Amino acid sequence: MIKQIMILDGVMAVAHFRDDGELVEGYGMGGQEELASLAHFAHDYKRLVQGNADQLSMFTGIRGWTPPGGWVVRGERFTVCSVGNVVCLFDGNEGHLNEVMQELRGASQW
Repeated sequence: MIKQIMILDGVMAVAHFRDDGELVEGYGMGGQEELASLAHFAHDYKRLVQGNADQLSMFTGIRGWTPPGGWVVRGERFTVCSVGNVVCLFDGNEGHLNEVMQELRGASQW
């Protein structure tokens, strides 16, 4: 199901990971080891975002922060983003963040 994300402009890699961070399936640059590393990174980052969203909810008293709908880390050229247990690495000069996030939302529902 996630393989279709690879056709989006700029997408370099996409991976689906289990709740413990282990790679389920991945496609794109590098081999399985690099995709497994991306999956572990995404799992760890997801946990950090969840903790921060919990604190934000507590400190602001505003509902709707949790569970987080995903996360994005943008560099000068490359972006890593994730929704649920699906993560994507893409070249921001070639792709569009909104399009990638929309596809990640759809893929994370399966």
